[in-house]
Amino acid sequence: MSTPSPLQFNVLTGSLPVDPTLPAFMVSTTRGFLPRQDPIVKLPADFDALESILSRMPIKTATGAPGLLASFTLGPTVYKELPDLTSAIDKYRDDLPLMNALYRDYAFLASAYLLEPCHERFMRGENYGLGRQSLPSNIALPIVKVAEIAGFKPFMEYAGSYALFNYRLVEPALGLEYSNLHLIRAFEHGLDPESSEAGFVLVHVAMVRHSGALVSGAVAALDGCVSRDREAFNAGLVQVIEALVEVNKVMNTMWRHSKPAQYTSFRTFIFGITKQTMFPNGVVYEGVSEEPMSFRGESGANDSMIPLCDNLLQITMPSTPLTEILNDFRSYRPGNHREFLEAVKDCAEGNGLRSYALEDAGSAALYLRALNQVRDFRWRHWCFTREYVLKQTAYPVATGGSPIVTWLPNQLQAVLAQMVAVGPHCGSARGTADIMDVVHAQQETLRKEVEKYCMERSVVA
Repeated sequence: MSTPSPLQFNVLTGSLPVDPTLPAFMVSTTRGFLPRQDPIVKLPADFDALESILSRMPIKTATGAPGLLASFTLGPTVYKELPDLTSAIDKYRDDLPLMNALYRDYAFLASAYLLEPCHERFMRGENYGLGRQSLPSNIALPIVKVAEIAGFKPFMEYAGSYALFNYRLVEPALGLEYSNLHLIRAFEHGLDPESSEAGFVLVHVAMVRHSGALVSGAVAALDGCVSRDREAFNAGLVQVIEALVEVNKVMNTMWRHSKPAQYTSFRTFIFGITKQTMFPNGVVYEGVSEEPMSFRGESGANDSMIPLCDNLLQITMPSTPLTEILNDFRSYRPGNHREFLEAVKDCAEGNGLRSYALEDAGSAALYLRALNQVRDFRWRHWCFTREYVLKQTAYPVATGGSPIVTWLPNQLQAVLAQMVAVGPHCGSARGTADIMDVVHAQQETLRKEVEKYCMERSVVA
């Protein structure tokens, strides 16, 4: 089923879990941006060779024994044991959730293979140096094929591989409770659900668990805006705010589930190709193209929840090269997510959602509260970056290829500036003054922190 709306986009009201002909990721009011069915864990027997390598790949395997990445032997093992399985992919190509699972698995293998030499140097306390500059055809051909079928780029992405299609339920009846989530694939110790790698990924899954309510609220707010039904519009904004409150609560548990000092050890494997010193000329996908290819790495910036809010609330980003990177990240999402976000943007702009909100003090106050939750999310993200990355490593580039010091502040400063502009429209609404006190304080704190890190790292702000 789908919800008719002025969005010009069909938002599912059910997850349709049994239809293999539909993409794994379809936006719904029930599961939001999570896959419409829980990820496939076990591959068909045709892919036993791939499964065997992946199960032995992590630094610590499911048995607790050292894996191929612990002995730096993944590369030779790929050459020795992995056949080209593209003919097996053709056999199952009409099963799109399975194609997504294969995309996840080949993406893990590709990243581990390319970055294994960098991990070895990191473990010796050296710089990352160069990764492998070519991807062998027994990985390159299959990942290009499954990525094309599943609708992704042929490199690791946040939703389709690393995070949102990489969890399994220990007990299906218990659903998406955090304690019931384990990883399917991992690089370091992530098959241990108490590890920092598992915590880093699974907190993201737990956050996106609340995205169904966020989608529902966004659609309701747009419907109210289009029909000029103030009560319905306000009710939609309230639902957006309540969903974001839950997302931010989960986000704040990252400190407990994943330790800052342990992040950089598995972070090596989620770097991309674009703008990274490990791949100065890109990577040749053998059997695919003689010209090197380049893709951004896995990044939480690929998540669709905050971009949904950006588009819904018409948050104005500055015209800077940093915003151009933000725009580039939009292509690293499931196709259905991209289409939904564009539909939200078009509907909000076409019907003047921001202007409509500011015409009424009550709506303006709710609009400010929604912005405040986006601010809270981006502020936490900046705090995580500061503690997990800036204080742990001098490497200047984020996994997705953005400059680590200045990129997140670019978006956060835009939200803070918009809140300053909105504040006067809220009248004497309760809580507005407290929100604005936080905004003004964070503007100054952020300015000082960015200035400090830029000076320390000789970065131009």
